[in-house]
Order: sequence, then C-alpha cells, then structure tokens
Amino acid sequence: MHIVVGGASGLIGRALVASLRERGDRVTRLVRRQPQAPDEVRWLDGSPLEPDVVARADAVVGLNGASIGRLPWSRSYRSRLLWSRITPTRALARAIEALPPGERPLFASASAVGYYGSGRELTEASRPGGTFLAGLCVEWEHAARVAGERVALLRTAPILHPEAVLKPIIALTRAGVSGPLGPGRQSWPWISLDDEVAAILHVIDGGLTGPVNLAAPVRATADDIGFALARRLNRPYVLRAPARALRAVLGDAFVDGLVLSDAHVLPAALTASGFTFRHLTVEDAIADAVPA
Repeated sequence: MHIVVGGASGLIGRALVASLRERGDRVTRLVRRQPQAPDEVRWLDGSPLEPDVVARADAVVGLNGASIGRLPWSRSYRSRLLWSRITPTRALARAIEALPPGERPLFASASAVGYYGSGRELTEASRPGGTFLAGLCVEWEHAARVAGERVALLRTAPILHPEAVLKPIIALTRAGVSGPLGPGRQSWPWISLDDEVAAILHVIDGGLTGPVNLAAPVRATADDIGFALARRLNRPYVLRAPARALRAVLGDAFVDGLVLSDAHVLPAALTASGFTFRHLTVEDAIADAVPA
C-alpha cells in the first residue's frame, strides 16, 4: 500500500510511519521544510497541495496539530490550536477532492474525544459538547469532510505516554507533589500509543469511514491514571488540587475542557469492526510506556 502522512514528525506520526514501513508499505511524508529524503514532500509553504501528491495513494493520514498540553491557552495560542489543525486538514481534503471521485484515497483525519465534552457512555453517535475543544473538533472534522465520502474521523483519546498527556503528570509525580485533580473521580478517556497506531492501521486496512473513537474500552478515572503512575514511579499520590485552584493557574478553557472533563468514551466502531486492544488497563499501558 501507499500511504501519505501529514504530521509524520509527531509522536503518533513517527510510530505510525515506523509500523507502516515495518510491514512493507510505501510512505510519503509531508514536511514543512526543504525535503531531505526521497520520501518527503514539502507542503504548507503558501501554495495549495498538488493533487498529484495524493493521487494513486491508498490512504492519506492527517495528524497535524499544535500540542494541547502547552500552557497557557492564551487567545493567541487558542488561535494556533485551531489554525494548526484546520489549515493542514483543509489542504489535504482539497487535494483529495480535486481527484476524480473513483480515484480518491481514504482520508483518515485526526480529531479528538474532546468533541464530546462530558458525558456517560459516549459513542460515535453522541452529539458534540459545548467546550472550546468540542468546537475545535467540530470545525476540524468539517474541514476533513471536504474530501468526500471516504473520510474516517479519528477521535483520539489522550495517549498514555511520556511524550503526551503523561509528561506534566510525570514531572509532578517525580517531585512528590501529585494527587487528585479536582474530584479525581472524573472519567478520563485514554489509549496507549501501541493501540493508537494499531487502530489507525485497522481503519486503513478495513476502509472504515465516519467517526471512529480511538479510546480504550475500559473506563478509568483521573485518580486511576494518577495513582497508577505514582505506583509505577514509587512516589506518593496525596496532594489534592482543588478545581478552583486549577482554574486560577491553568485557565478555564484548559481545565474545563481537559482536566475536569468527565467523559466515558466507548470505541463502538472499533469494537464492531473486530479490533482487539493490546492494553486494556491503565496499569498495563503505563507499565509499558514509563520506565520504573
């Protein structure tokens, strides 16, 4: 297969490209600098992406987006969060749209479980929430749908990895100042990096379209994740951070959209299509990703 990947330099992109190559697929990486390898193509340089770049590809994967873990979410950074997702997605979708309908590759476009805000047993059929992140995801997915009917919307949960959602929590835990964030009982959707990549490959190979929740099937709370990490690092987990203090330090949009969001997200589309998760508990995922 030939797969075109935007956002190949990020955590998910690097792991996905490695897995694609390992199984013998041809990969074209889209880069925002002068190409340094035969498989690289420059884009987002002020000119539209040429349809020839995605023509004859089996799938195009869009993973671009500035980190939601960077703080603070100032007005300018919220604009960057939006631009860094919408602009690359729109460029890919328009390049695909320019191809004849019968020749368009599958477009697997990143999104996030932030689409839902808070709620119980949220599936791909659930409605969007009312937070900043939910609105961002709605616009993100709208840009992707320009590509036509063969679009998969990868609503990804926070990844339990030291380079992702665990990065700031690891620093606090190692310093011995970790503990419940707000009530601590709020459901936090999650997925391991291995399962994230395997799920994207499953979507590509199965030709899945529409929203697909990339989230582990077993519910976990913020306390479950924090305590599992503290136990892995042999550190205490006792210092509670009240919601009011979190909002004062981190800002309402970040805290309400991520930290205090109570979202039980179910991977209904993956489950129905026969996907098997490798990591079913946060303990397993953290033990695999975080050195003791």
